[in-house]
Amino acid sequence: QVQLVESGGGLVQPGGSLRLSCATSGIIFGSYVVGWFRQAPGKQRELVATITSGGNPNYVDSVKGRFTISRDNAKNTVYLQMNSLKVADTAVYFCNAKRWVLPIHDYWGQGTQVTVSS
Repeated sequence: QVQLVESGGGLVQPGGSLRLSCATSGIIFGSYVVGWFRQAPGKQRELVATITSGGNPNYVDSVKGRFTISRDNAKNTVYLQMNSLKVADTAVYFCNAKRWVLPIHDYWGQGTQVTVSS
């Protein structure tokens, strides 16, 4: 059974930091591109950051220089360090694991709320 379990969300003031974690199980972690998406109320889910099995990151422009994605292949876990948080970063953050080699597999976590507010 595949599981992606996020943790680390919460309420933080603008300018603050949070670190999200996503622990995975039931997949060969090293075979997956893993990443974070977010969905704000009334908006579509959007890509935040992804990282390949080799450790190459990719970020949406709005978080470049503020967020850092990393992965620990030994712990089957992906992280998102979020610094200089803005009100606009408020959303539910979802962990994703996707294998691009056939057969393609695409898994999601349940989401964790991040609220940036003064």
